[in-house]
Amino acid sequence: GKIIISPQFDDAESFSEGLAAVNAGGLPDKGGMVNGGKWGYIDTTGKYVIFPQFDDVGPFSEGLAEVKIGEKFGFIDPTGKIVVSPQFDQVWPFSEGLARVNIGKKYGFIDQAGKMIVSPQFDEAGDFSEGIAAVAIDLKLGYINRAGKFIWEPKK
Repeated sequence: GKIIISPQFDDAESFSEGLAAVNAGGLPDKGGMVNGGKWGYIDTTGKYVIFPQFDDVGPFSEGLAEVKIGEKFGFIDPTGKIVVSPQFDQVWPFSEGLARVNIGKKYGFIDQAGKMIVSPQFDEAGDFSEGIAAVAIDLKLGYINRAGKFIWEPKK
């Protein structure tokens, strides 16, 4: 029950891969200006590893974390370097080396370098598990492999 990191954040998420996303609310940024509720990441000692600068964030998964800058999402590494530029309407954590992304109203999958592996073509999609992902087209469910090939096609 001992407090390790004193209460100081407006919001904080669970630790994932050694870092936790925090929102410091009115914390001054590097230039002394209040950051306006931006998100950053701390380590288990409470020290900022990635200073608050993002509009929204997600947990680290497979070495990368989703971040929102303006209206678009991308991914950063544990140093805060942008690895996949913000270009997606929504993203989800990496699973088995691929991340589900949303562009417009369609879902696809990218690799950790940001390369589109399965083009956005599905109305809904789940994360990869055991090498397959559930997808939907016109309210019909099917499953694809990591190459985007149907292993069980949606019945129309």
